Amino acid sequence: MSSWTPTKYKTTNWSTYNTALKRRGSRAIWFDPEMVWVPPPNGKRGRQQSFSDAAIQTCLTLKVLFGIPLRQTSGFIESLLRLAGLDWAMPDYCTLCRRQ
Repeated sequence: MSSWTPTKYKTTNWSTYNTALKRRGSRAIWFDPEMVWVPPPNGKRGRQQSFSDAAIQTCLTLKVLFGIPLRQTSGFIESLLRLAGLDWAMPDYCTLCRRQ
């Protein structure tokens, strides 16, 4: 049996190669302004939830995606909302921890 030998590639177009590597590190996050961030009243007794399940799920998804703790997730999402021009309140890390 012959052993496996790695394939060698020769890059001839360095500008395209560098552009592709830069594009690979690019990240874009969109927030839909019509997303229900604050849920409507549910009609039950007790304190109403301040943030919808979709808002909590969005925060926790970005936490797992970037591998950051809950406190940093709060700051990260808050800065993203500010950059997007949305004046939504941000759940603190305690809310995220309770509802995860």
